[in-house]
Amino acid sequence: MTTNSILIVEDDPALLRGLKDNFENQGYQVRTANDGQKGLDSVLKEPPDLLLLDLMLPKVSGYEICRLARSRHLDMPIIMLTAKGQEEDIVRGLELGADDYVTKPFGIRELLARVKAFLRRRVPEASACEFGDFRLDLEAHKLFRKKLELALTAKEFRLLEFFVKRAGRALTRDVILDAVWGDEVIVTDRSVDRCVTTLRSKIESDPRNPVFIQTIRDIGYRFEVPG
Repeated sequence: MTTNSILIVEDDPALLRGLKDNFENQGYQVRTANDGQKGLDSVLKEPPDLLLLDLMLPKVSGYEICRLARSRHLDMPIIMLTAKGQEEDIVRGLELGADDYVTKPFGIRELLARVKAFLRRRVPEASACEFGDFRLDLEAHKLFRKKLELALTAKEFRLLEFFVKRAGRALTRDVILDAVWGDEVIVTDRSVDRCVTTLRSKIESDPRNPVFIQTIRDIGYRFEVPG
């Protein structure tokens, strides 16, 4: 079995050491960098399976590392390490291609679980996706609950497909708009919220307490697959 590699780019030496020890104890192959230039060089020279990336780094920022990695078509999951109260910074990082974030101080168990989930999802694209009692047939463009087909509009299907293919990722409204609505005119963040509301009414047992489509306050949404 191949050991997953993780690159941690963090300029706080105590945090960097603690993260390295914890991930190595879980059997991961860990590389580290304590400034942005070293981190960028390491990403481009030998792309890891997953990148843990502080945003505020000396020499080269985490934003620039994220942007350059995606511009080179590197598709490893990128989890940002951020300070509390940095919603604008989080949104900026997500829109540059990061997949998720954790705010400092964070629990190491939560971070380990998040990393494990992302690495587990790195599988070849399938023709259907399953979550809970649902099966989304990507070729037939149909949604089934057990064996019963549920009616979706074309927009609801595209939104749900976008969500399930990016399960676990934090997604801003602008990212969702670009992917699902494209160049359509007269669309706003509210267009996303309205479509989410109608989609929740079809897949959530209690739309006011959703299990699958989670709201991330001030940022956007995350699609979660329980278990």
